[in-house]
Amino acid sequence: MSRRMDTRMNPIPMKLSLGPVLFFWSRDDILRFYAEAAEWPLDTLYLGEVVCGRRQQLRSQDWISLAADLASTGREVVLSCQALIESESDLKRLRKMVDNGQLAIEANDLGAVRLANEKKLPFVAGTHLNIYNADTLALMSRLGAYRWLPPVEMGRDTLAALLEAARGQQLEIDTEVFAWGRLPLALSSRCFTARHYNLNKDDCQFRCLEHPDGLRLDTREGQPFLAINGIQTMSDGCHALLPRLEELHAAGAGRARISPQAQGTEAVVQAFRQRLDGQDGSGSLLDDLRAQAPGELVDGYWRGQAGIQALEETH
Repeated sequence: MSRRMDTRMNPIPMKLSLGPVLFFWSRDDILRFYAEAAEWPLDTLYLGEVVCGRRQQLRSQDWISLAADLASTGREVVLSCQALIESESDLKRLRKMVDNGQLAIEANDLGAVRLANEKKLPFVAGTHLNIYNADTLALMSRLGAYRWLPPVEMGRDTLAALLEAARGQQLEIDTEVFAWGRLPLALSSRCFTARHYNLNKDDCQFRCLEHPDGLRLDTREGQPFLAINGIQTMSDGCHALLPRLEELHAAGAGRARISPQAQGTEAVVQAFRQRLDGQDGSGSLLDDLRAQAPGELVDGYWRGQAGIQALEETH
């Protein structure tokens, strides 16, 4: 019997979000992408430069104006802020995002948390804040966080235990889990892409534009291992929790995040929406998405294993 005959499953009461574009795309590509994303079945859109302050195809006011336009469609729109603040110019851009006067921010740096708190601006505590326990989560809530993202390496059992402890403290905060895309693992003051091309960071020639899904890094044995994205190290594999959405909900997550990719993001969004709405089984949906993923599908971190482990499908 074909797997595609299993077309009905129970709906999952979770919301769907589109994370910020983590890669360096041209201005035209960014504007085209969000014009299309405005029509997709999403509850929340995040946008802004998270990785590198040199990526200024869109400046702070451009991001704010684009976010305001998207918010007019009735979706929740959040401005994502840079994760590694290295200079006064980075701080200036951060202040402008916080001072936007309309929209919440995603704080990926403690400086952003402080500024949002001072302005009484609600914020999302991003994955780069590395929240590993209920006490830290409670602190972020007191400072103004209404939602948080666990570190991408946090597994199902650890997340469930943390949220149980949070409920014991009468803490009510929305949990959003990174559910699709190359995992953002670490940031450095050095630019790996520039180094790959034997260029200085300050004269990188914006080579990241040539790698819209990152630059694959293999081991000496030729095995795909990581992807480099400017100053960011990412997984080569595509973290895929589509078959695990029931587990996300059972652990206490209220929202799943899709990270944009250069091609096929709409198909990913539609697949997740179908599964959340109970319209199709995740097996056939995954078959459709494998060819569009930027790397092998993996879910090891969610299962408490090495993140590079291939997706273990549920049946």
